[in-house]
Amino acid sequence: MDNPRVAVIVEDDQDIRELISVILIQAGFEVYSASNGADGVEAVKKYNPAIVTLDLGLPDMDGFEVARRVRLFSDTYIIMLTGRADEMDTLLGLETGADDYLTKPFRPRELRARISAMMRRPRAGGTDAAVAESASAEAAAEPAANAETLHEGAAPEAEPAAGTKSVNGLVLNDGDRTAEVDGTELDLTRTEFDLLHALVDGGKQVRSKSDLVRWLRGEEYDVGTYISDADERTIEVHMTNLRRKMGDNPRDPRWIKTVRGVGYRLVH
Repeated sequence: MDNPRVAVIVEDDQDIRELISVILIQAGFEVYSASNGADGVEAVKKYNPAIVTLDLGLPDMDGFEVARRVRLFSDTYIIMLTGRADEMDTLLGLETGADDYLTKPFRPRELRARISAMMRRPRAGGTDAAVAESASAEAAAEPAANAETLHEGAAPEAEPAAGTKSVNGLVLNDGDRTAEVDGTELDLTRTEFDLLHALVDGGKQVRSKSDLVRWLRGEEYDVGTYISDADERTIEVHMTNLRRKMGDNPRDPRWIKTVRGVGYRLVH
């Protein structure tokens, strides 16, 4: 399992590397750093961190390739940091397994807030208590649904076992944070699992993109925090990846229906 108090920084700029290190240490992490992609991948293997900050422009390989390699063996949260504001770079980063991204220069408080939100999410393998302890200094909120309802809500199908939810051949296990489709386990990132969980938990309730952004941030209510177009676009990319892994056709969805101009809901 991940060590909830360990973070790995993959960054070739020494000044930025030191800045991120200070931010993470103040947030209660034990921090390890790498200045290139190959060493970064090895550091993730060695230290099994809960959080990885990953620079896009590295001297030996780009951050996309590092994310691909890390995703072969780890489901750690990956925050990609990039000096380029190109939307295609952002989309590719998310498609290769990053959970979130920030554009340089970034505000230290924003990076810390993103990390805190990730660490408030439920974790697998009995790490919930440790993660809650690690995140308590940052905030005291847990993810919960606060969706804009456009249709009558409906509960998922009867649960086949404690801690699981079943919907039309999809089985979601809250305990070990796994998902199966027709008996085949899905290879989901943590963010993808969290989004799928939000939809299943909401039944036929429509989850707006802004609501899903808040869900990922661990905000129980709409407290007026800023949600940008890029934040909502991030949700769209994660949903595209999730559908692809589930084999769900957006034109004739089995599970995830797009409500145009609003967000998503579960198909029953």
